[in-house]
Formats: sequence, structure tokens, C-alpha cells
Amino acid sequence: MVSILTIMGQNKCTGYLAPENFESDLKTELTLLGITILESYGRLFLCEGPAQAVVFAQDTWLDVERLEYNSISNAAELLRLKGHRWSHFSINNHRRGELILEKVPSAKTKIFHFLDSVPTTSIGVFALLSEKEMLVASQTNCPLPFGEIHFHEDKFNPPSRAYLKLWELFTLYQIKPRSGDKVMDVGSCPGGWTWVLQTIGCHVISVDKAPLDARIAALANIEFKQESAFGLRPQHIGKLDWFFSDIICYPDKLYELVTRFRDFGLVDNFACTIKFQAPTDFETMFKFKAIAGSKIFHLSANKHEVTWVNLKAWQ
Repeated sequence: MVSILTIMGQNKCTGYLAPENFESDLKTELTLLGITILESYGRLFLCEGPAQAVVFAQDTWLDVERLEYNSISNAAELLRLKGHRWSHFSINNHRRGELILEKVPSAKTKIFHFLDSVPTTSIGVFALLSEKEMLVASQTNCPLPFGEIHFHEDKFNPPSRAYLKLWELFTLYQIKPRSGDKVMDVGSCPGGWTWVLQTIGCHVISVDKAPLDARIAALANIEFKQESAFGLRPQHIGKLDWFFSDIICYPDKLYELVTRFRDFGLVDNFACTIKFQAPTDFETMFKFKAIAGSKIFHLSANKHEVTWVNLKAWQ
């Protein structure tokens, strides 16, 4: 009979998986949050305690265990007993891990269309440490392998790939405006976000000092204002259902801008990209996170940036 050993005895252990090339950001964030790192394997950090909301964790593994196994078939049997669909995160013995995965129900990697239904059931994940020992988490916080979503991209209509951030937010997290909502998109040039918002039926006030792509500007229900977003005054815009921003600016400048609109009380919901220089401005990121009704995501489409969402329904 194989023994099952938790990493911390009776205490909970959580795995936090960094987006590729963001290991140092995740390590810094965990340290700032006072989360004890027990072990790390590349972009996977095993930490003491129950799961917390960690921005630079693209996937979170709940209640991680160490499982001893004696063969490929034995490892697969142990996983099947725990149920779930499984994904394999490769640390060591990659081929052996893939052979184990072939013997259990697996979470297939799928290419999604915009607003496709996403699975709602949790998946499990395992990673081999050796030919005799593996890490296992029966649940993760995302129904897709490693917290990543992939789309059939639109190569023709959007003027830039920035549109993928909203596609991910609206599809994977099901956070989006309703058709007919009045929204503002600041820093909108060349118009990727404005295009997405228009396609789902929003009336878009699009703001930038530079002009929109001509094809986007010609679409219905877009009102373009060629001016600086930082000169905007809420009372001149009026009531908004949503405030969107993918503007290139320092995080503290974005914080000042959204605070101006929040304090005036004419915007219900916000979705904004916080773009970082080097090093990452954790101080300002935590200020955004502390605003009531807020969550921050590192989307698959984000680079050295994160997406702050503030909803009236969450307050």
C-alpha cells in the first residue's frame, strides 16, 4: 500500500504557478504577502498554508500532497481514485509523466472562440519529482490547464493583439458589460479594446490623443474624443456603466485617474491594465487591490502588466 504524505504533515500546502518568465515577480509577491515558500521547481512555488489571492500566480494548486508510487500504472491508479480530469506539469521524468496522463481522464487543451462556454468543473494536476514520487493537487483554482486560455485569433478585424486581454476577461472570467451599456475606453488607439466593446453591443466613448484606426472609427456606436485621458473630468462625461483602460502610463498615474472617476460616483465598474516598468510597482498594485470590490488578474495575454477589475456587484 502506497503512503500519502503531505508536505507539511497535517498543515495545508499550496502551489502557486507563475506565468512564464515571471518567477521573480511571483517570488517577490509571495514574500511581501508573508507567505512562506517551502520549495520551488522552476515557476512552481510550494508554500505553507491555505491558498491566498496571489496576482502573479496564473494557477493555484490547492492542498498539494506528495504521493509515492511504484510504477506508471500504480501512479495512474492513485490519480483515478482521486477522480477529476488531470493535467501534467513537467518537472522531471517528462515522458513517464505523459504516459501516466494517457491512463487517466485528462483535461484537454482546447482552442476557444470568443465567448465560448468554459468548463466549470475543477481539474487536478500532478508533477513527477522522480520515478518514485510525485506532487498531486486534486483541485486547482482554474478549470483550464495551468490557468491558460488559447483562442482562435481574429487576424483581420482588430488593429492590434491587445483585444485578447478583453476576450480572456470576458470569456474565462465571465466579467463583461451588457449589450447597450455605455462604456469609456481611455488610451484606446489604435482601437483593439474599442473594437471588442463595440462587437458586444456597447456604446463606446473612445479617448486618445492619437486617432483610432480608420476601420474602427467607422463602426457604429463609437464616439471618439481625440484628447488626453488625463484631462478628462467625470462631470463632462456623465454616467458610465464601465470605465476601461489599456493606457500606457505609470501605475500611480492610472491610480490617480481612476480615483478621480471613482470619487465622483458616476462609474459602476472598472477594468484597467496596470502596466509596469522595471521593477514591478508592487506598492501601487497593492493599493489597487485594497480598493473595495477589486480583483487583480495576470491574464494569459498580459505581459509585464496585470488587469485590475472593480465591480459594483463585488462591493
